[in-house]
Amino acid sequence: MVESFTTTSKPIVSEESKDVPVSNPIATPIVEVNSTPKSIETKKNVIKTKIIGLTGGIGSGKTTIATYIQSKAIPVYISDTEAKKVMEQPEIIAKINATFNEDITTNSVLDRQKLASIVFGNPEKLKQLNAIVHPAVKIHFDNWVKQNQNKPIIVKEAAILFESGSYKDCDSVISVIAPLETRIERVIQRDNTTRDKVLQRINNQITDEERISKSDYIIKNESLEEAKKQTDQILNLLENN
Repeated sequence: MVESFTTTSKPIVSEESKDVPVSNPIATPIVEVNSTPKSIETKKNVIKTKIIGLTGGIGSGKTTIATYIQSKAIPVYISDTEAKKVMEQPEIIAKINATFNEDITTNSVLDRQKLASIVFGNPEKLKQLNAIVHPAVKIHFDNWVKQNQNKPIIVKEAAILFESGSYKDCDSVISVIAPLETRIERVIQRDNTTRDKVLQRINNQITDEERISKSDYIIKNESLEEAKKQTDQILNLLENN
C-alpha cells in the first residue's frame, strides 16, 4: 500500500508505477511506507554518525549512485576498491603466501591472476583467503568510520552487503535496483561481454526481491536523473530524522 510518509515509519522511495494513475504529474516521487521498519535507538543530545549501507546487483548502477552521493560531500567507502588496497599491504600478502605456501606476487606486487588461479573453484582455499582479508578490511573500515565521526552521515557501498553480514553494522540500508534487461545491457556495454555471461553473474547474486525485503530505502535506477531525485529525497530524510 502506498501512502504518505509518516515520522513513525521508514520509507522506501520509488518512482511512480507506470500502471497506476498519477493525479499530479509534477508531484514529488511517491513514498512507500515499509510495514516492518527497523527501530533505531538514539540518545538525546548526542549526535551519532549514521552508517548507511548502499548495495545493489551487477548493472544496477549502485556505483554511479555512490559517486553522486560523494558529490554531495558525504563520505563513501567503496568496499571493493578499499579491499583491493588492503590486500596489497605487505603483512596481508605475507599471510596469504604463508597460507598457500607459495608466492602470489610478481615483482613484489600482488598478482591477482595468480591468486585467482589458486582459489577459483576451490571453496576451501577461498574460505582461507577470506579469513585473512575480511578481518583486515573490517579493521580498515572501522578506522575509516572513526576518521569521519564528525559527519552526520557516511555511506558504505558494498555489492555483498547482505551476503557478508556487514549490513548489521548499518543504521539504514539503501538498495539500488533496475529492470533485468536494463542491467544486462549496461553490463554488456561496460564489460564488452555476452548476455549469457552477464546472466550467469546475476544468477550468482541474491535477487532484488531479497534486497528489497531487507532494505529501508529503494532507488529505482532506470533513469539516472530520476534516480538522483530519489537519492536526494532519501538523503534529506536521513539527515533530518
